[in-house]
Amino acid sequence: MSEINTEMRPGMRARTARPKLHRVILLNDDYTPREFVVSVLASIFRMTRAQAQDVMLTAHKRGVCVVGVFTRDVAETKAVQGTEMGRREGYPLTFTTAPED
Repeated sequence: MSEINTEMRPGMRARTARPKLHRVILLNDDYTPREFVVSVLASIFRMTRAQAQDVMLTAHKRGVCVVGVFTRDVAETKAVQGTEMGRREGYPLTFTTAPED
């Protein structure tokens, strides 16, 4: 059986694979107040009020809106935080994640 040579040649650098990215998606609902959605977007996703307003209106008109793209762990954490903020106030506000293509 032959051995595989895993030694690096002079001048070569090891490459680290970039982590796969995931989108955080805001799902529209007919019950969560718009201002509450804006405040969640501003606090969790560090958006300005104007940016948060634009994202909220896009989700309202289209049914969904990509809020941001992050590494998987960050995306999942932010999605859970946003959804939990809504649940604590009794709203069905929902964020989800999906892998970036």
